[in-house]
Amino acid sequence: MAKTEKLVETIIKAIQEKKGHNIVVADLSAIEGAIARFFIICEGNSPTQTEAVAGEISDYCRKTLGEKPAHCVGLENAVWVAIDFVDVMVHVFVPETRAFYDLEHLWNDAAIRRIPDID
Repeated sequence: MAKTEKLVETIIKAIQEKKGHNIVVADLSAIEGAIARFFIICEGNSPTQTEAVAGEISDYCRKTLGEKPAHCVGLENAVWVAIDFVDVMVHVFVPETRAFYDLEHLWNDAAIRRIPDID
């Protein structure tokens, strides 16, 4: 589990590097049948920023930990980019799309940790 937690913290740093905000970490590890151990949900202000945040996550994890995502979808319109690190799923949204899908409440039985924004 320590490797997964290190990946979570690395992803958070990458998001903050590109000024992604409203970061939420949902710990799904106690939920039987969950598709990942952690969901990380954040947002960018525009599709351009969302794409930049997603790119930084992939690059930073590869450079720092040697980890590459198994899959990444949504870059073509960049209103919702999902990055699959197998144990960790990252969702980078524009605000309107995040509000519409409301993933935090889909997993309301998960332990939720909110990461303060960095100015």
